[in-house]
Amino acid sequence: MSEIVTYETRGRAAVITLNRPDARNAINGDVAAGMEAAIDRMEADDEVWVGVLAANTTGQERPVFCAGADLKAINSGQAASLGTARGGFAGFVYRERKKPVIVAVDGLATAGGCEIVLAADIVVASTRAAFGLAEVKRNLIAGAGGLFRLPQLIGRSAAMEAILTAEPIPAPRAYELGLVSRLVEPGAVLDTALALAEAICANAPLAVWESRQVVLAAAYEDEATLRRLTDEGFGRVLVSEDTKEGLTAFIEKRPPQWKGR
Repeated sequence: MSEIVTYETRGRAAVITLNRPDARNAINGDVAAGMEAAIDRMEADDEVWVGVLAANTTGQERPVFCAGADLKAINSGQAASLGTARGGFAGFVYRERKKPVIVAVDGLATAGGCEIVLAADIVVASTRAAFGLAEVKRNLIAGAGGLFRLPQLIGRSAAMEAILTAEPIPAPRAYELGLVSRLVEPGAVLDTALALAEAICANAPLAVWESRQVVLAAAYEDEATLRRLTDEGFGRVLVSEDTKEGLTAFIEKRPPQWKGR
């Protein structure tokens, strides 16, 4: 059985790959644990200075970087396993680390998948990529940082439209808005991300790491409050009747019947 999250080194870069293509790389407990272990390994290796996060989309007719939380896992009562104490959702979105992570997106990153992207430091995307927070379609809210990270990156109005309509942002538009750093052709994201990692590693690692921390501190000065508000709101909707209905409708492939309670 192949690893659900793979890890390899390319020079001074660690390449971490979501490897659940048959489930659109959705996050379950095994993926969250694997992601946390991979970040632990990256942080502990003095020979690795930067990380690259990718996804295996082999066999997917419409490539998906990550579909977010595994809704079947949530519906079966396994929601707590989708995050870790140190990393939050996917073992990654709230994880404190010193080394930058470049995310290579060659497909759809939606819901929690988009929040994983937003938690990275630099985004390389292909022209067929897209980024969305689709939680409101299932009577959920983006509970892993998306509600405050997306507005900080692309501005309130554009983020509000994406969040409230649940419509994904195509990669060319995301590039215009500043979410995407490099926009490339399909199939070229990993090579581009690795080249960018190499350029970063040409510089002094301590200076790179400390510079990253200052940039993050300026951007997320009050993240603790924002996280608390997100967690409280997520908790309120998670226990509602509509959440059970939304998840059941998704699994049964039918339109949900909302009740507003």
